[in-house]
Amino acid sequence: MATLYQLHSSMDTLRRSTTEMALTWRAGDSIVLLGTTVAFIDWLNAYVEDGDIQGIASIYALSDDVAQLSANTATQLNLDKKLTKLLTDNEWVQLTQDPQFDKVVTIAL
Repeated sequence: MATLYQLHSSMDTLRRSTTEMALTWRAGDSIVLLGTTVAFIDWLNAYVEDGDIQGIASIYALSDDVAQLSANTATQLNLDKKLTKLLTDNEWVQLTQDPQFDKVVTIAL
């Protein structure tokens, strides 16, 4: 079974959030980036490489959160290549109830 991590961090707390996530991480786990966290995806990837997180199955973000970014920022982040999928609120709820995940952990520091 896998864990779905819901990560809601500012740039100031992202490294600490990633460190916390690494404590229980298992290959095959997935991440949902909540709120402005999607804007820091490149930093997240750098912290993941520095840490003990391997085998990410999927990285998701909410469509509404991405829509809050400027078009220029979204283009520069190249999210279509870095995210597995953009989720609607209903898809997000369905994902948290998906039987592939034995637990859902929210990290909001």
